Amino acid sequence: MSNNLEYRIVRPGKPLSDFVDSFWFLRNLSDADKDTTGLPDGLIDILLFKSATQPFSIAQLGGLTQFEQAKVSANSVIFCISFKLLAVEYIFGEAIANIVNGGRFLPDGYWGFTENDLLDFDCFVEKATQKIKSLMPEDIDERKRKLFELIYVTKGTITVKELSGKVFWSSRQINRYFNQQFGISLKAYCNILRFRASLEHIADGRLFPEENFFDQNHFIKEVKKFSGVVPKELSKNKNDRFILLSAIRQK
Repeated sequence: MSNNLEYRIVRPGKPLSDFVDSFWFLRNLSDADKDTTGLPDGLIDILLFKSATQPFSIAQLGGLTQFEQAKVSANSVIFCISFKLLAVEYIFGEAIANIVNGGRFLPDGYWGFTENDLLDFDCFVEKATQKIKSLMPEDIDERKRKLFELIYVTKGTITVKELSGKVFWSSRQINRYFNQQFGISLKAYCNILRFRASLEHIADGRLFPEENFFDQNHFIKEVKKFSGVVPKELSKNKNDRFILLSAIRQK
């Protein structure tokens, strides 16, 4: 990644991947803050962070439903675990509905993490993996397991009605579960996943709908809603403004 930003991502295998999407780090090696635009990706993050001017801290982010202007601080490093929604109930054991589009600081020593964990990303991944495995439940509600499996396999292009029929759980109950646990409706979450999947195509310069949008106008409207810009401008990604898109191009 250019502009003095260093990025790396690691994806886990089964069974961790039922709960964790990825581990990643981001470093700003320059003496200047980096302006960025955060994009919704449907994930919940646990971050370890420090910079030249900010002390070590641990935080949980509740996920974005809209784009957000932000800065990557000068001379900073972020190590992150990005979780799928199933982790909210079964790993955290606490709803995140009240921190959607926000976050909260976690106590020092959360999950045994310290500032020294920022010295070695591979060791961080191993430590985090062992901790998460220790928290994984023996049993999961089969309806919820299948629900999320279908949502992710279809990249959000499946309807609430279809999901309800396949998991034998009413649409009303599913939406109540989503709103109480995650602070977002199932349909809204699926729209975020569909947008996220579209970034793969936009990163390759394919600026036409490929993820079950009604038409080109609908595609443009949805991309602009979630990113603040039309697909063409998003694809240009001037100055690596959209770090998520830059990371996709690195794969």
